[in-house]
Amino acid sequence: MYLPLQREEMSRKLSLILINYDIIYCTCYRLQGGVIFMDIRNCKECGKLFQYDGISKLCYQCRRRDDEDFKKVKEYVYDHPGANITIVSEETEVSEDKILRYLREGKLEIVGESPGLVLDCERCGKAIRTGRYCEECSREIERGLKSGFDRFAKKREKFREKDKMYITEIKKKR
Repeated sequence: MYLPLQREEMSRKLSLILINYDIIYCTCYRLQGGVIFMDIRNCKECGKLFQYDGISKLCYQCRRRDDEDFKKVKEYVYDHPGANITIVSEETEVSEDKILRYLREGKLEIVGESPGLVLDCERCGKAIRTGRYCEECSREIERGLKSGFDRFAKKREKFREKDKMYITEIKKKR
């Protein structure tokens, strides 16, 4: 969600907005037409408005709580390496969904044979230990992205060559 600011606030780098008695500090962005917008979103955890930083979909308070929960899980798994996800969830009081999210984000890894926990590659369905994709799919996606960027770079280079030649021809005509 973007909120336009008044003209007198355009020169300020930080703005203070009062919404439902919550104070939100927002970085302003200057866009075309002299209007400034802020990227404000709702927190996925608590639903409060916060300034989106492009990294986390959680507000500052929920991000801090999430980091504390991750530390609890990490320490418990370190002390009890054979524990399955249900036991870890009960002992740390962190939901199983959060623990699975930590695995998907690559913060945790399944070590050894854990029959109670299996992650599947989102592309091919193969069993994986951490992340979203297996190694083969990751390599294939990486190759596809690189080839797309290479094609774009080649087209861009051809365009630049044409542009240079056109400018040279104009200069010769003068």
